[in-house]
Amino acid sequence: MLHPVSVANRDIVWGMEMSRRTFAALAAAAPAALAQARRIPVGLELYSVRDELMKDEIATVRAVAKMGYESVEFYAPYFNWTTDHAKEIRNVLDGEGIRCNSTHNNANYFDDANLAKVIELNQIIGSRYPIAASAPRMTGIDGWTQWGARMTAVSERLKPLGMATGFHNHQTEWRVVEGQRPMDVLAASTPKDFILQFDAGTCIEARADPIAWIKANPGRIRSVHCKDWGAGQGPDRGYRTLFGEGDTPWKAIFEAAESVGGVEYYLIEQEGSRFSSLDTAAKCLATYKQMRG
Repeated sequence: MLHPVSVANRDIVWGMEMSRRTFAALAAAAPAALAQARRIPVGLELYSVRDELMKDEIATVRAVAKMGYESVEFYAPYFNWTTDHAKEIRNVLDGEGIRCNSTHNNANYFDDANLAKVIELNQIIGSRYPIAASAPRMTGIDGWTQWGARMTAVSERLKPLGMATGFHNHQTEWRVVEGQRPMDVLAASTPKDFILQFDAGTCIEARADPIAWIKANPGRIRSVHCKDWGAGQGPDRGYRTLFGEGDTPWKAIFEAAESVGGVEYYLIEQEGSRFSSLDTAAKCLATYKQMRG
């Protein structure tokens, strides 16, 4: 004999059905949600469009934003700004919906006489990470240990401000000096919150292993300069190779940077090409988006 389902029982059955529906919906949405969670914003190192930047900073930032870049990284000449001009730049960034997460700085900007200005300008434009674009001239491997000590002191000064510093590698830091690579010495001589901003192309040219480097420094690769490099001669090789057309294993780098490196954002960087600098930036971004899906 069949018994009518009581109100209580109907509620239980309905709840079970809704639970199954909810579970199915969540299961279907999970891959998309995870993909969205993994999406890392992409910006442009403005050295890539330096000719346009020197002519008109504001127009260049606006042009870059209209391309679809999500952030910009100003380089050394920004240090000559007044605070009023920095505020004007911040207004433009905010108006265009684009961020500045970091800046590139000459080594002497981290001297005691200059650091306060670096901090002030970076804070105005919203940058948390003033990065050393290069190191002082070194005479031996001990110089890298000393540079690490200096940058550790800078890190300690920035930490209470919610800021951090770091170093952008070039080819020379991968080459062995007195039995050690300068990059390894610098990493060992600085705290874990010191950013190892990874320039991929220079690593490839120096024939270092980019994946091994990222995995050896978990959480310290907060930003990656997506600069390609292509072996061989010709006007479109070397660092004039467009992003995605060189020898850099981008897929493996992205995977390592996101699973181990702690990357927060990517930055396209191009030293030049057969196209204008703005056209080059647009082409590189289109390739990046196609590559990343």
